[in-house]
Amino acid sequence: MLGDSHVQALLAARHPDPFSVLGLHPEEDGQMWLRVVWPSVAAIDVLDAKTGKKLVSLAHRDPDGFFEGPIPRRKQRFAYRLKLYDPQGMVLGELADAYAFGPQLPESDLLALKAGRHPRPYTVLGAHAVVQQGVAGVRFSVWAPTAKRVSVVGDFNQWDGRRHPMRYRHEAGVWEIFVPHVIEGDLYKFELLARDGTLLPLKADPYARAAQLRPDTASKVAPLPPVRALPEGRAAANRRDAPISIYEVHAPSWRRLGSGPFPSWDDLAAALPEYVADMGFTHIELLPITEHPYDGSWGYQTLGQYAASARFGPPEGLARFVAACHARGLGVLLDWVPAHFPSDAHGLAQFDGSALYEYADPREGVHRDWNTLIPNFGRYEVREFLAGSALFWLERYAVDGLRVDAVASMLYRDYSRPAGEWVPNVHGGRENLEAIALLQQVNRVLGTEAPGAVTIAEESTAFPKVSAPTDVGGLGFHYKWNMGWMNDTLAYMREDPVHRRWHHEKMSFGLVYAFSENYVLPISHDEVVHGKGSMIAKMPGDDWQRFANLRAYYGFMWGHPGKKLLFMGQEFAQPDEWHHDAHLPWRRLDDPRHAGVQGLVRDLNRLYRTQPALHRLDCEPEGFEWISHDDAEASVFAWLRRDGQGRQVIVVSNFTPVPREGYRLGVPAGAGVWREALNTDSAHYGGSNMGNKDATLRVEPMAAHGREASIVLTLPPLATIFLIPA
Repeated sequence: MLGDSHVQALLAARHPDPFSVLGLHPEEDGQMWLRVVWPSVAAIDVLDAKTGKKLVSLAHRDPDGFFEGPIPRRKQRFAYRLKLYDPQGMVLGELADAYAFGPQLPESDLLALKAGRHPRPYTVLGAHAVVQQGVAGVRFSVWAPTAKRVSVVGDFNQWDGRRHPMRYRHEAGVWEIFVPHVIEGDLYKFELLARDGTLLPLKADPYARAAQLRPDTASKVAPLPPVRALPEGRAAANRRDAPISIYEVHAPSWRRLGSGPFPSWDDLAAALPEYVADMGFTHIELLPITEHPYDGSWGYQTLGQYAASARFGPPEGLARFVAACHARGLGVLLDWVPAHFPSDAHGLAQFDGSALYEYADPREGVHRDWNTLIPNFGRYEVREFLAGSALFWLERYAVDGLRVDAVASMLYRDYSRPAGEWVPNVHGGRENLEAIALLQQVNRVLGTEAPGAVTIAEESTAFPKVSAPTDVGGLGFHYKWNMGWMNDTLAYMREDPVHRRWHHEKMSFGLVYAFSENYVLPISHDEVVHGKGSMIAKMPGDDWQRFANLRAYYGFMWGHPGKKLLFMGQEFAQPDEWHHDAHLPWRRLDDPRHAGVQGLVRDLNRLYRTQPALHRLDCEPEGFEWISHDDAEASVFAWLRRDGQGRQVIVVSNFTPVPREGYRLGVPAGAGVWREALNTDSAHYGGSNMGNKDATLRVEPMAAHGREASIVLTLPPLATIFLIPA
């Protein structure tokens, strides 16, 4: 018979080792005793699992739900079932006992987790449907090394922490239990007792693969998606010599689809890939789709690093969406957020009563800009949690890559902090060496385990070698957002054309460093929120000039070295700032001016994809050459793009409203005749239709712009033109 102190500790869910006393245990007299904690039942019979024969009724020793008794004529452990009765004597069910099952996780997995060397921690931790000894159920495991007790609670046990206290595995600070008869779709959380005896708020599973729709916060047992490889051809489509033009999307506000407040993945699959492919983009980039509590964070305050948000329906819908994109020849990029997380009580904050996932010192662990917490990049288990998430999305959903958010905030310990309010690294410097190690770890793991996929850094500083391989000291990203180019060129475009001559270098300066990294030119969601105005609103002048300026700028961008990114709505000159809780104003396409911008972006993408000179050497200095970058008086820029195999394109931008007829432009001597391939001033796009559409631009042996040969052409007002050999 179990001592009273043990019984009371079990009923208070404060027993230090429930597996040592619950279930079957031999006593000194050689008899097997069975002990069960099951509040809310009135009686329990013990059945032989093989024969179904009743062996004994357990004594109801404590009315709060403690049962025990010896098993007659049994000296060894055996498979049994518990037959439960309510106070009226009605049978509640015949169930296996969670405490009849031994340790769940192999020691090799635990040691790898502890050392931060497990590339797939999501196959070990979290909730996994398994069959043990012929019994179906779910294995739960969670990392909580300083907790005094951890229980899994859910619909299956009336959310009662006394029912399923977990086994502690000292090797890795992990708690585990197999709960029979739990099925996929069941809701659960973890109930933790802190080291000081404090009962913490119920915690969602950090490794959950599905969750309730907000404002509810429980985790949901979900299947582990099968491994999926990138389809044939996708690796080549993601390379830096391929045309990459990205359409950035906030899925809830793209277009009204379906009947609910959020589109389902199947709603999106039926509409979004078709539109993006028709527009000529090569990739869709989704703002964060991982589970997050607050709609207004746009997904950037994520708590479910392994869970696709319930806003869009079951997670298997995401796999269908990705497949639909691939079927249309589109890559899929996910916005991934390892830099910070919100402090919601059900999440990672003070997970086991200690600063487990976050830095303990607020000078390291609190992000001042977003009022969020910063992961403790110095802990192997935290780095493993994040790196595992990155691999999870690529390996289990076959996405083409990740855009990694807020990399600059990870790299520097003094990011957005005044002097005296940050902690230097071990060398006294400002770099966050642990975060750098994480980013390198992520990119090494993905390069090995997810070949063909890419990572893209949102990094706004001059940190060196962001897109250089890790074996030469780089961070290992494939691409980096060119924030400097974006800031400089948008500042130039805001200027009245009469003043642009004084800011000419803002458009050319990006070429000083354009090939120091593999760049993406981003016009992202961040540029059309928080009072920054829409793209069309940034442009100066009357309505005609604003649309002409925007068209000329898009032409400049598509002709400039670097991959392209445009946020949804900007392809048709959305007039107002983007609002996450409203759908894009598609009715604006009834206006020919907006439809013209949309048509231009479609044609720019077509030209970019079909002209190798515009993309093959996007990231190589050999692919670019200035013709004229110093004509500040006329605000004209002209340059050559090359593919390294003899093909060339000339791009010329005129950023004043003054047409320039008879403009002599130096050109390579090889081509005999050039023709206009695209003109942003075309009437098709809402322009004045000046240009060289029907002109024969014959090369003449007359020097111009330091070249022996030249052509004479018309430069339309506020326009960019593309010339190719005839």
